[in-house]
Formats: sequence, structure tokens, C-alpha cells
Amino acid sequence: MTAPVPIQLTVNGERVEAQVLPRLNLADFLRDQLGLTGTHVGCEHGVCGACTVRVDGEIVRACLLLAVQTHGMAVETIEGISDSGEVADLQAAFRMRNALQCGYCTPAMLMTAQDLLRHEPAPDREQIREHLSGNYCRCTGYHAIIDAVEATALARRGEAS
Repeated sequence: MTAPVPIQLTVNGERVEAQVLPRLNLADFLRDQLGLTGTHVGCEHGVCGACTVRVDGEIVRACLLLAVQTHGMAVETIEGISDSGEVADLQAAFRMRNALQCGYCTPAMLMTAQDLLRHEPAPDREQIREHLSGNYCRCTGYHAIIDAVEATALARRGEAS
């Protein structure tokens, strides 16, 4: 099966219709066809986490999901949750704590950290490390990233550090 397949999905709140090859992964679809370059492709094996996006509310590795599999689903990328202001406080904490490093992993780190804070508003440092453990930082800036996520969690609970 090599002919393009029609898909319809919602990306960052906007309805998208496209023709995609059945073997096209979601990360490449988002980057190449929709111009959403915040989703990075690192290892293409789901190990590094650079391609993390939300599909129907759950974070997934976009390099392991085919675009055709998202037909009828809602996809949210870093552009969507950033533009909505959902992670503005996390982004500010990353800046303040020098957790941005080179920035390659940052969009996926933010997606993953936001997922943690949505499900566990009061994580301890070990829970933060565990939840982010599937995302690699090539600059090894993990300590600053953990600090930023912890500071955001505290601030959201009104316990600013």
C-alpha cells in the first residue's frame, strides 16, 4: 500500500485534512506537512522522547505513531499548548532555572512535565525524575530541568520556592 490515504484530525484545535502515505510517522507529518517544527525527531525509535506530543490527551512518541493512526483524533503539540498559555509558567521556570540548554529537548520536556503536573500536582523530585526519564537532554541539563518542574509545581500550589 503506497498510495496516499486521506486523514482528518484536529491539530492544536484546528481541523486538518491531508493526504498522507501510510508509512509516514506523525512527527514527520507535523513537521513537514504542517510546519510544526517544535516536535523534534531524535532517535526515531521512541527512546529519546524528543517527539513527544499529546494525542487525545495522552502523551505519545510521534515517531512511533503513523499519521494515519491519528485519523479522527486530537493532536496537541508544543505550539498548541504554548500558544494557549497552558505551559507559560513552566516555560518561565525553565528560563529562570537555566533549564533550556540548547533547546532541542525543551519542547518535549515541557510536554512531558506538563503531563506530570496535570496528573500529579505535587510530585517530589524522584517522581519528576521518573516521569522525565524517557526524555533525553543532550546537554545533560537534568538538574536544572528538575528544578524548573519542581518550582512550577510549588508555584501552582501557591508554595513558591
